[in-house]
Parts: sequence; structure tokens; C-alpha cells
Amino acid sequence: MPATMTTDQLAARTARAVAAAVAAGREHGLTVREPVVLHDIFSVVVHLAPAPVVVRVPTVLPPGSDLDGLIRRQRTELDVVSWLDGHQVPVIAPSPLVPTEPVQRDGFSMTFWQYVDVDPDTEPDYVHHAALVADLHLALRDYPGDLPFLSAAEPHTITAALDVLADSPQLLPPADLDRARREWALLEPLASSRAAFDAEFPGTDLQPVHGDAPAYNLVTTRTGPRYADFELTTLGPVEWDLAAFGPDVAAAYDTAAGRLGLRPLDQRVLRFVEAIGMARTIACLPLIAEQPMLGDALAPAIDQWRTQPFAGGLFG
Repeated sequence: MPATMTTDQLAARTARAVAAAVAAGREHGLTVREPVVLHDIFSVVVHLAPAPVVVRVPTVLPPGSDLDGLIRRQRTELDVVSWLDGHQVPVIAPSPLVPTEPVQRDGFSMTFWQYVDVDPDTEPDYVHHAALVADLHLALRDYPGDLPFLSAAEPHTITAALDVLADSPQLLPPADLDRARREWALLEPLASSRAAFDAEFPGTDLQPVHGDAPAYNLVTTRTGPRYADFELTTLGPVEWDLAAFGPDVAAAYDTAAGRLGLRPLDQRVLRFVEAIGMARTIACLPLIAEQPMLGDALAPAIDQWRTQPFAGGLFG
């Protein structure tokens, strides 16, 4: 387990990502004078002011990931979002000022997006957003591109993270690791194989889904809400996009889905994707060395997992 990065090292990484984004932007003809960091957790998100362009530079990748896999995922995201934008779905679209493809610079791979004027006074309303997720699912049903099955689960990264955690008892005690491994032995085949999923959940239709909590990744701008952050877009059950939001959000989604002629959420599939979500949360523990703030952020979810039925109660 590598040593936890210091404040200076974190700042230096952010500075390198910003410098790479600025240099890449200028190489593509953008005027950049005052870059502004908007977010810095798993990615550095920087506004190349005064250009109306925001760059997302992933800096913290899960165990088992590599640059080639990141670039493939970025290409898929750009293709899906470009298609949605072309069909008048409200998204934060790729910037028209830069070619619509991932850009590599100084060891980073980054994507360029239109700058939007975010409304800072709006509190997120996940129940209201759930209805908009149903609208997004209806639009995504017509997406013509090929998407891999449940790639958003990133099963190879969960397996790799559990191997790392075997040597890091300070992050996850042995008893917890044993439970996590036994749960993952049951969940991994269903997340890795469409045939296995279909056998366990017969009749559950699959479609393109956002992949990363769209009710959360819905940006309120001064001109209305826009869907954002399609980094994990995948072929999967619609339940994947509603995991862990609770019964009120699920009920709001079902009401909206019914109006649109979409099926309601299947509670057993929802328990499955929530169990996968907990496995993915545990898989983030090795990333604390690269992003120390995750320690406090992940602790409540890990505590909650300890109180939940084994593997979501799916196999009991």
C-alpha cells in the first residue's frame, strides 16, 4: 500500500492536471488566461476561462485500471453525449471548439465540454430528479451504438481492490474483507456475464443507462437542468441508475416511468445493483492513499454495509 499523499503532493498533482489542460486547450486554439478549478476529487475539472470550455482530467483511477481503458470509456461517453445532444436531450455537451475525442497530454487523458452557467442557489431535489431520469432512459433506448454489459460495475477493479485490501488491514479489517470476498464471489458472475444475469433475473430487459447516479449528476443551470457525467454509460437494467437513493426516489421514478410507458423498478434487481454498489464503495478504499478525503467520506457507507443483509439478501 503506497503512502498517503501529502497536501503538497495533492496540490502538485492538481497543478500538473491544470497545466496539461491549459496546454492542450491552447494547442487547440483556445484563449486561456485564468483557469479555474471547479472540482478536484477523482478528476480535476477546470474551466479554461475566458474560453467557454471545461476540461475533465481524471487523476485517480481504481486498481486494475489503465490509460487505454480510460480512453475507451471517454470515447464512449463523448459518442453517447453527442448523440443525446443531437436529439435535443438536455445534456452538458462536448465543446464544439475542440475535436470530439479524448486528448492526451503529459500522461493524462482529458475531455473537453461546454461551459454552462450553474445556478448556485438550487438545492438538489432527488425525488424531482427521478422523473427526469425516466425521461433520460426513454431517450437512451434509441441510442444506436454498442455498449458493453454492466461495464459501470467495473468488476475487474473490484477484484483488484480486494487483492490490495488483503495487504491493508488498516483500511478493511480481515473479518470485513472475508465477508466482502464471499459476497463478491456470488455477485461477480452476475455483473460480468449477461447470460448469468439473465438466468438470475429472467425477463429483465436491458438498455443503455447513464451508469453513474444521474439523479445526482443532474446539473441545474440558469436555463434548466442538464444531464452530465456519462463516464460510466453502459448496457444494463434501469435499476442501476436508481441504486441507493431510497424508496421515495424509486416511487417517483416508477410514477414517471409509468407515464412514459416504461416498466417499473424490479425490487430484486434493485437489491442486486445496490449490493454491487456497496462492493464498489469498498473497492474505493485503496484510493484513500491518492485522495485522503475519501477516508471520512466512505466511512458511513462501510458502517452501513456492516449492518445490511449478506449480499443484499439476494441469496438467503
